[in-house]
Amino acid sequence: MRVIPVRPESETLRRSLVSIGVLAVLMLLPTLVQAQWYRYTDTAMTTSIDLEFWAEDRAFAERTANRVLSVFHQVDQQMSRYREDSELSRVNREAAGHPVKVSSGLLRVLQKARMVSDLSNGAFDISFGSVGYLYDYRAKQQPTDEDIASHLGQINYRDIVLDEENSSVAYRQQGLLVDLGGIAKGYAVDLGVGILKKAGVRHARLSAGGDMRLIGDRRGRPWVVGVRDPRTEDRNAVVLPLVDTAVSTSGDYERFFIDEAGNRIHHIIAPGTGKPVRGVQSVTILGEDALTTDGLSTAVFVLGSEQGLEMINRLPGIDAIIIDEHRRMHYSEGLQPPESVN
Repeated sequence: MRVIPVRPESETLRRSLVSIGVLAVLMLLPTLVQAQWYRYTDTAMTTSIDLEFWAEDRAFAERTANRVLSVFHQVDQQMSRYREDSELSRVNREAAGHPVKVSSGLLRVLQKARMVSDLSNGAFDISFGSVGYLYDYRAKQQPTDEDIASHLGQINYRDIVLDEENSSVAYRQQGLLVDLGGIAKGYAVDLGVGILKKAGVRHARLSAGGDMRLIGDRRGRPWVVGVRDPRTEDRNAVVLPLVDTAVSTSGDYERFFIDEAGNRIHHIIAPGTGKPVRGVQSVTILGEDALTTDGLSTAVFVLGSEQGLEMINRLPGIDAIIIDEHRRMHYSEGLQPPESVN
């Protein structure tokens, strides 16, 4: 964990102490406790974690930050597909043979994933890992059409059987592999926000890659959140003033490579084809909790701007901003039209 100094918004407080007696002596003592913004960063779940919040003193801030940031490492140990010792990896190895008992946290994420899958008619499908595991973005390798065809039938979220009463998971077919990369970070962000609120924090920003939660405002001003231009790293496509909001962005620029034919091979896989989704560059979802917005951002990316907005406009308290492959901006009915990307 790295601490980033943040300049206090107020001057150092001083107190006066007047003695009792004939002679009054005035003494100025520097206050040991100083309210200010504290910022902490970490790396977990293959992404950067950024936490900023207002606290009364450094000792409280550091205790709270350690508890919040540890959540991401715990969720990674549970839900990472890259760790052989994770709970998810054990489920992927065993669930096709017999029901596997899972933790309440993993069960909750699987339940939310099922809800988003049903809502999007399978556009969001955590069993995409059955084909997604064949891609290696660091090595710039992608499966052949034959490889995809041989595994495509294993993408079917309905073959993931959840037994809420017994807290177990089973797969109906061999070869089905779950990948929670499209929803687990949102769950971890929500857990971190729960810790902050329980500690009494009233103003905070917590982000993990493309997923963010805001607590309150920035002490009298809204938080200003930029939606990145999908094709220019240091430029925002739109800037949003927000308070008490969850924000998740899925983009084709997060993990990708350009193949020999000039195609962008990115990590958001269409369940129906086993190949990277075309037609959209980024999707940003706004809502109340990051577990929901995280899953919906991937679902809308797969659905595309027209079908994606039709779904979002049916959901109360949810909004979306979509940048399509032609760099046109689309927005849900609850938002004012932002300026288009040049």
